[in-house]
Amino acid sequence: MKFTDILSMLGGIGLFLYGMTLMSTGLKNAAGDKLQKILERVTSNRLAALFVGLVVTLLVQSSSATDMMLIGFVDSGLMPLAQAFGVILGANIGTTVTAQITAFDLTAYAPFLLFIGCVIVLFVKKPFIQQISTVILGFGMLFVGIGMMKGAIAPLSKTPSFIAFVDALDHPLSGILFGLAFTALLQSSSSSIVIFQAFAQQGMLSYRETVWLLIGAALGSVTPNLLASLTASREGKRTALLNLLFNLFRACLLSTLILVFPVILSGIEHLSPDNVARQVANTHTLFAILAALIALPLQPLFVRLTHMFLPPLPAETRLKEEQSLAYLEHMEKYPDSVAIHEAQLEVQRMGNFARQNLETALQYFFHPEDTEKGQRIAELESAVDYLNHAITDKLISLRSRNLSEKDIFRLTKMTQVVSNYERISDHAENIGEFTDRIKAEHAVISEAGMNELREMGETVLKTLDLSMQVYSEQRKDLLPEAEALEQKVDDMQTLYIEHHIDRLMQSLCDPLGGVIFTDMCTDLERCSDQAINIATALFPNVDSLKK
Repeated sequence: MKFTDILSMLGGIGLFLYGMTLMSTGLKNAAGDKLQKILERVTSNRLAALFVGLVVTLLVQSSSATDMMLIGFVDSGLMPLAQAFGVILGANIGTTVTAQITAFDLTAYAPFLLFIGCVIVLFVKKPFIQQISTVILGFGMLFVGIGMMKGAIAPLSKTPSFIAFVDALDHPLSGILFGLAFTALLQSSSSSIVIFQAFAQQGMLSYRETVWLLIGAALGSVTPNLLASLTASREGKRTALLNLLFNLFRACLLSTLILVFPVILSGIEHLSPDNVARQVANTHTLFAILAALIALPLQPLFVRLTHMFLPPLPAETRLKEEQSLAYLEHMEKYPDSVAIHEAQLEVQRMGNFARQNLETALQYFFHPEDTEKGQRIAELESAVDYLNHAITDKLISLRSRNLSEKDIFRLTKMTQVVSNYERISDHAENIGEFTDRIKAEHAVISEAGMNELREMGETVLKTLDLSMQVYSEQRKDLLPEAEALEQKVDDMQTLYIEHHIDRLMQSLCDPLGGVIFTDMCTDLERCSDQAINIATALFPNVDSLKK
């Protein structure tokens, strides 16, 4: 084999891989945000999840891209792990379409596809048409690359060292390991399988040898997801592990079936006896469908195994409990009076989280070395955000009942209080961000300024505690005390900002520290405003509501 043949083969592989990337990118851009919306609508129905995974992977021509989106959805809590399993199965079927397409010998038409794609790119400026032209260009490059590979590898089949290497792949284990390693290197099972397909077409690999490479390629396909999951949360890591467990199961299942019933491969060969490329593509598709259909009923087992290998941490269990309804989950079964009472308890529970988040943020601000406090702020904010939407949805559902005017008034006020608590938690998140900024940019706030912020923070917490008591116990007699505390916070803001300006003039604080001090005062004062709104929510004749 000449050196130029090696260069031609490498160029063909490069052109093929770039064509695959172009085609996948064009399809994803043409689809826009629709792919994520499709995934977001996955239901608990296993077959529906499988179908969604298949469709999305067909659109992007990359199971890795689908799996990456899954990791993001599960990582952010938008999709449970059990639902992700069905999508993974569908993605493994959808990715086999690439091999089915390349089994057609379209090499002769590839230059024409390149010409059409270039013309559209150069002369049509509509974004959607541009994306479609990218798909056409990628499709053309893909087949030009395959043609270059076929022409370059023909002399390779006569090389003694290559013949010895191919003979070693006839052993199942060596074939699987090579397929795994080659796919992990390319970071794409579709690409590696099409390359194996091209080698088989040129007679350099037998059909039986290629089958073991297919099984190894399926295992290697999880490599990009495992790498992506390194920066994900524990739940995101479980998604990648779930994919790995399925593909291990698939490899063991298919290897056993082939070794015990070799007639299976003979039957697939007879479907297209004179076309080894089609035999490879059919094997890839049929094996993916068979493995998915067998694994689908075993979904609970795979999920349990995933949790066994990556068991929930105490903090993870706590977070899951916080991001769920404790009283309103089965509200539909309750009578009106009980449902409203349970709703009140759920709102109080959300209030406790918001109050805890504000206290945690203040502790973190004055003790920035406690990084666990910074992480806890994000967790509590996620819980409050979840409860904000979940409780609001339940309250809206309750209003559809035939309620008394008094109960409708209480529900309306609950909705307002939920919003107040959510805003308090948002301000707590702001305080956490101020702390991170001080640490990152080494901002300086004077000791006197820190003491003033500490005193103001303590007063705000007292205002919030008293306001929550006024609301939950309907203690109108405590309202004047709560309003007095709120006024004290307002006075503190005015006075402390005046003090702070004097310190800036004396260069006791740096400019960035000055900005953060002022913003802290503003956020604390707004927390106090939200607190008094909570206190006065159930007393319609009170005119001291804050905006």
